[in-house]
Amino acid sequence: MADEKNLVQEQEDGDLVVIMTDEEGNEFYYREEVMIPIGNKKFAILVSIEEEDTCNCGCHAEVNNDVFVARIDVDEDGEEVYVDPTDEEFDMVCEEYNKIIEEDAE
Repeated sequence: MADEKNLVQEQEDGDLVVIMTDEEGNEFYYREEVMIPIGNKKFAILVSIEEEDTCNCGCHAEVNNDVFVARIDVDEDGEEVYVDPTDEEFDMVCEEYNKIIEEDAE
């Protein structure tokens, strides 16, 4: 993900959609599931969006295939960009996300 360009769009329902473009020009769409602040950095859990996929029941539904953890940095133009976290940051985000899930279950 580090070499990809990305664009963030806010949808009418308030969801943030991150559009990543790889070096070949292919676009991939991700929904920002949750933003997790740790210290003075922000991280996002990004879930892939596959529009018009068919689920097992035969209906058309949003199907989530991939989940990414991304650090949200600010580039030289002041725009937020999503980049790969370090291994240590990844572990911290997973720990915080698990705490959120546990709190929601209670």
